[in-house]
Amino acid sequence: MYFVPSHYIVSLYALTDDVMKKALLLLTIVLYAFSPVKAQDPHFTQFFASPLTLNPAFTGYFSGDLRLAGNYRSQWRSIASPYITGTLSADFGILKNKISYTDTWGVGILALYDKTGGGALNSNYVALSTAYHKGLDMEGNHTLGLGVQAAFVNKRVDQSKLIFEQQIGDNGYDPSLPSGENITNVSISYMDYNVGLLYSGLVGESSNIYAGVSYYHFTQPTETFMNNDNNRLSYRYTVHGGGSFPVNGSNRIHFSAHYMRQNQATETTFGAAYGFLLNDMPDAPTTFYIGSWYRLKDAINPYVGMEFGSFKVGLSYDLNVSTLKPASNYRGGMEISVIYITTKNDKSKYKTLCPKF
Repeated sequence: MYFVPSHYIVSLYALTDDVMKKALLLLTIVLYAFSPVKAQDPHFTQFFASPLTLNPAFTGYFSGDLRLAGNYRSQWRSIASPYITGTLSADFGILKNKISYTDTWGVGILALYDKTGGGALNSNYVALSTAYHKGLDMEGNHTLGLGVQAAFVNKRVDQSKLIFEQQIGDNGYDPSLPSGENITNVSISYMDYNVGLLYSGLVGESSNIYAGVSYYHFTQPTETFMNNDNNRLSYRYTVHGGGSFPVNGSNRIHFSAHYMRQNQATETTFGAAYGFLLNDMPDAPTTFYIGSWYRLKDAINPYVGMEFGSFKVGLSYDLNVSTLKPASNYRGGMEISVIYITTKNDKSKYKTLCPKF
């Protein structure tokens, strides 16, 4: 999703009739996407299923040898052409026989594609990351990890798909009218750098908690399609955490939350899922998840998932409850996540310690 301050859109609603609402809502989101000062990062409702876009310190920290993850999101289909975001990532541990059993060193690669405004803005990211988790006790029940990430970013504008305020007159949109904008760079590229910390710990014998913080764009690279070089990409920081505990034998409750800020836009999300063990085999579980997250003043996000064998699949949908609901009719974005983990050398302690949500 994108951070779009709702008060800006509400003011536009007050100036338009029902026919123009959706057009101006789309215009507003596109303008925010293209504004070098107010542009916001794409991210996922299932933030827990896209670890390398949430915190580089998650790199390599899971129960297994290789993790492949994919995420797909379609947003605002009820209003206009959907905003599409997708990722593919792979991460794995290295030097497992060279470092301490209580430590984990991971490396990973992430590719992200984002199509905004019906293809008016297309963004592509390729990132490499690494993280080292140090055991804080003899058993490795508590760890602290540091992760870093370097990304190559390319963004391209298709001017034929842009609509500007000056082109909307009394009779609606007129593409023959001048836009009043001077887009001199239709394609821009730059390097971007991110960093994060992650703590994970065992509570009792079978519960765990984790907490992390990440800081994206810490060099604040220049990002503009105009003929200037003084517009910097604003940093984004996230504070997040969660955990799980057993209930009714082998079932578990998983909970998580995060707070994210970029420029003046903020997001607070929290929720939980209940995991039902379906096959009575804790060492090779088939688990069904059902739950919901809530994005404060924005959307309710019901979630269902299934974990079987090496796969974990999740499906969520944003039920929009913000001031956008007159246009969205409570509909927001559909999202799918798939995680595949291969395991050759089982380390049972990581099954409890590694965050899943």
